[in-house]
Amino acid sequence: MRLRPLADPAHLPALDPAYAHQQPALGLGPLDHKPRILLLYGSLRERSFSRLAVEEAARLLEYFGAETRIFDPSDLPLPDQVKGDDHPAVRELREHSIWSEGQVWCSPERHGQITGIMKAQIDHLPLAMGGIRPTQGRTLAVMQVSGGSQSFNAVNTLRVLGRWMRMVTIPNQSSVAKAFQEFDEAGRMKPSAYYDRIVDVMEELVRFTVLLRPHAGMLVDRYSERREAGAPVNAETDLATLAVSSSGTSNPT
Repeated sequence: MRLRPLADPAHLPALDPAYAHQQPALGLGPLDHKPRILLLYGSLRERSFSRLAVEEAARLLEYFGAETRIFDPSDLPLPDQVKGDDHPAVRELREHSIWSEGQVWCSPERHGQITGIMKAQIDHLPLAMGGIRPTQGRTLAVMQVSGGSQSFNAVNTLRVLGRWMRMVTIPNQSSVAKAFQEFDEAGRMKPSAYYDRIVDVMEELVRFTVLLRPHAGMLVDRYSERREAGAPVNAETDLATLAVSSSGTSNPT
């Protein structure tokens, strides 16, 4: 399994629990199972700040009632390097993406953009695969870490990629400037406005994931694909068609 273990998942020294909702999505949708969130990071450095930020995000997500998986891309091949993408790391990444209901993408900013490691992971996720969509209709939170002053180049690119992958990217985002100053020797994030923003983003991600959960199937139901598959809408059972017909009957004007 190419999943990173999460050390001290319940230890949140920078969080003030007096101000934190443990069930931020309560009342927004069904909570019959925990929201399933996959987290991806974009650096292979031993002390990777994008990985450390993702680990803080995962701890917060679990505090908010989610189930998390952090994918380790250390042996992921380059796109098109292996014929037919027949590589265990690629297969596992896709399986985790299919498992997920939402995702977190965190990249360092390098030369004003996301890293190749980050892009390679996204490039290994097809829009559709054997009738299954690994990303479409899922929620997405984007984050970045920078070595210098605060920037939004990486998160802006991740938003473009999220839209291309037909994901529902939440409004909030996180950009951590001078990340080397924001983590202690143990790799834990210090209390700061940057940490508080990550709390905001993860809280919002859980809410959007639960809110959209009942509608996931409808969000990826498209005219062009129905037409290509030769699957016409059944006017007797389609809820949208019935609603329009009912509205037209009750309002003759």
